[in-house]
Amino acid sequence: MYGMIHRAARQMVLNGGDPAVWPHILERAGLEESDFISGQSYPDEVTFTLIGAVAAELDLSLEETLIRFGRYWIRFADESAFSHLMKMAGQTLTEFCENLDRLHANIDLSLPGVDVPSFLVRSSDETSLRITYVSSRTGLEPFVTGLFEGLLAHFGQSGQVRCLGPHEGGIDFLITLDG
Repeated sequence: MYGMIHRAARQMVLNGGDPAVWPHILERAGLEESDFISGQSYPDEVTFTLIGAVAAELDLSLEETLIRFGRYWIRFADESAFSHLMKMAGQTLTEFCENLDRLHANIDLSLPGVDVPSFLVRSSDETSLRITYVSSRTGLEPFVTGLFEGLLAHFGQSGQVRCLGPHEGGIDFLITLDG
């Protein structure tokens, strides 16, 4: 994964409360600040170790940490160099989700060798969206749940996100909008 993921994790921790926790997370993960170069690629294991250290230091489950990080990622991306892509992806939650693969294709051009997931909107109406998530990485369903929760907030909507499980080579999610 790219260093911008690491930078987002750091900002989530620093914005969330006690900055004194960050050095402990670095030590627990065996990382240094030099491991946070946005445009540099790092092995997935480094990123997973970092998120595990965040969870342990904040006394959260890994699942809750991934959900929080997913929520935070939307805000971080919207305030990053990729904010123009966020704006171009759509003006509504449905439009944005339908254009996620296009957004990721643009990121793929900017970050060589990036391994981006795919999202397919299977169905949508005024009350819900059913989306299939496909990735070479496993175990990130809580992060994706948080991403969709972050997108709900980004578009000023409320609702619930539920992981429905495997479906045709991917994992299905259901976003149910509050009326």
